[in-house]
Amino acid sequence: MEHEISYSPSFSMVTVSLDTGESIRAESGAMVSHDSTIDMETNATGGFLKSLTRSFGGESFFQNTFHARAPGEVQFASVLPGDIVHRELEDETLYVQSTSYIAGDPSLDVDSSFGGAKSFLGGEGLFLLKATGSGPLFISSYGAIQAIDVSERDDFVVDTGHIVAFEESLDFSVRRVGGLKSTLASGEGLVCNFSGEGTVWIQTRSQGAFLAWLIPKLPQTYSN
Repeated sequence: MEHEISYSPSFSMVTVSLDTGESIRAESGAMVSHDSTIDMETNATGGFLKSLTRSFGGESFFQNTFHARAPGEVQFASVLPGDIVHRELEDETLYVQSTSYIAGDPSLDVDSSFGGAKSFLGGEGLFLLKATGSGPLFISSYGAIQAIDVSERDDFVVDTGHIVAFEESLDFSVRRVGGLKSTLASGEGLVCNFSGEGTVWIQTRSQGAFLAWLIPKLPQTYSN
């Protein structure tokens, strides 16, 4: 399965080339286009309960699987303007923030993982997506993506709104930036401390920060 990522990092789109008999599974709504040799099947992957818990992680209940009857291409893009990166999993696990999963090999187990209080406080919701297995995985961002090798640092701090994904081998904890006054004045709020051996992917823009800037500027609707 070959792929090409174009228009990076602002308006990225990934084109996946499938040979006869190959398949790729994608988040609902991620498909941009595909050749007529590609068939699309929509289902609740893994059954009702797994699809339900995956939806808690910010993904849709249904997923689309694209099968190639003959060689062809299928293209995917994310909802927000930003980057797409490819990660080839080799019998391993990657944790992905909600909304960042685009597509991957059908053999990958994409499920939700309860993260406890630290995920809840980190603004990631009670569940993070957990992609496990072997095969290609495509994840997206809001803004550009940068990969940070945490093993080259003693510790690494990331604003929770800028986390895209991280490897299971990393340890992380969530904390506030100073006290309440510091949090309100700095505009930062909560950050994650990463340590150990592994990589964390960060995005240059934050959806939460953008909404905090945008919402006060929207016109108010008044009713009599």
